[in-house]
Amino acid sequence: MSYQVLARKWRPRTFESLVGQEHVVKALRNALDQKRLHHAYLFSGTRGVGKTTLARILAKCLNCETGISSRPCGKCSACMEIDAGRFIDLIEVDAATNTKVDEMRQLLENSVYTPTRGRFKVYVIDEVHMLSTSAFNAMLKTLEEPPEHIKFILATTDPQKIPVTVLSRCLQFNLKQMPAQAIAAHLEAILVEEKLPAEAGALRLLAECARGSMRDALSLLDQAIAYGAGNVTEQAVRSMLGTIDDSFLYSILEGLARGDSAAVLAVAEDMRARSVGFDGALQDLGTLLHRIALAQGAPEAVDAEGGLRGRLLALGRTLAPEEVQLYYQIAIHGRQDLPFAPDEFAGFTMALLRMLAFAPETRDAGESRPSGSKGSEPPETAKPAGNLQAAARGSFDGDWPKLANSLNLGGIAKQLAQASELGSFDGEALELCVSPAAKHLAEKSFQEKLRGALQERFGRPVRLTVTIRETTGNTARDRAAAAVTRDAFVRDLVENFDATIIESSIKPVQ
Repeated sequence: MSYQVLARKWRPRTFESLVGQEHVVKALRNALDQKRLHHAYLFSGTRGVGKTTLARILAKCLNCETGISSRPCGKCSACMEIDAGRFIDLIEVDAATNTKVDEMRQLLENSVYTPTRGRFKVYVIDEVHMLSTSAFNAMLKTLEEPPEHIKFILATTDPQKIPVTVLSRCLQFNLKQMPAQAIAAHLEAILVEEKLPAEAGALRLLAECARGSMRDALSLLDQAIAYGAGNVTEQAVRSMLGTIDDSFLYSILEGLARGDSAAVLAVAEDMRARSVGFDGALQDLGTLLHRIALAQGAPEAVDAEGGLRGRLLALGRTLAPEEVQLYYQIAIHGRQDLPFAPDEFAGFTMALLRMLAFAPETRDAGESRPSGSKGSEPPETAKPAGNLQAAARGSFDGDWPKLANSLNLGGIAKQLAQASELGSFDGEALELCVSPAAKHLAEKSFQEKLRGALQERFGRPVRLTVTIRETTGNTARDRAAAAVTRDAFVRDLVENFDATIIESSIKPVQ
């Protein structure tokens, strides 16, 4: 006997065996048990969530020889033929290949004839959104007033493309993407029946990679069984999927929390040696940062396993919420920029270096000073001239770097002020310019904090606009870097001791 793939072998045949669509099942069951039957149903949802499966179960409920019920017997000839895909009164149409109006007219002309075997003639039209406008118009009249023996079940992955005239004639059910936990539990139950060993971590990886599609999960499980010769292990699944060990990502974030650039880049180099896909790595890093943000708000919701749970909670305590949000944005933008990078490794490491460069100042106090300073204060010339805190309330002499350093701000909002350059100011509206390299700082929440500090300083409302464009080098950071470079003591260190100025470590001070 030939092998049957798991997606077909374990296709649900009853409402009870369907996973993850309880809201739809409840409505259909009540309608069937109360004999409140509509003539047209629309199932929408992404691939592999059960649209066609639900259509076949509904067809069995309508045509079971024991009567209309939400629990078909599964043993009569009608039920068995529907399960086998050869019931003559169940007509399945692929709208992707039958888009023309003539094909739809022929289908509708045949619908007037009574069923050959069953109680109802059921038309299942898959990917219905791909029908042409003329084909939709041809089916409108029949869809509105069909013969009593006709039931339409439409399925689509893109309901927005279906005309409202069709939508208004259907009962609409939106099928949800299945949560990874439900998919993993279902895979485990299937493997128990198949008598195949599997590790929980492997099933979790397969469920996450399926992205809410049970069919994709079962196809991946088939592949994993073949790859591991019948033994589904986490290591084998990681190798098959090309995913990375979560511990790499935790190590990167722990290095970022310490400000340890060498450790962060060492992890990245180790990932390259293992031929990790860096697009997926940035995606997984964004996912981990999302989980850390959740852990900061609701630690009890953390679902990491084993020692990783402790590391995740520790990162949630170490990283500031603003820092997590910044790193998340850098990971997302870094993934978007990856196709334009010289290579994936360069794009990935640049994203990490950007995270290090824009690390909030909350931990800067513990960082070491440049070699040779012997604990002395930074050069006096690095300090901006004057002290705007002592200036008259509401005054502004046009020196934005000086004002930026003196504002009552902290964290990312302060970095936004120090990395920006004055565009224009008319007394009410202030325009700032931020270079594309620092665009991650220009989030709305940080802009609002900066605007609040400006209003507090000027004593009146201020309209703030932040524009992303190349700057001319007149920011608080640029001014501080120039001051350090001009300092005689620093020049002596560079010339006599071959010292190097690390510009990213220069912080403007008041």
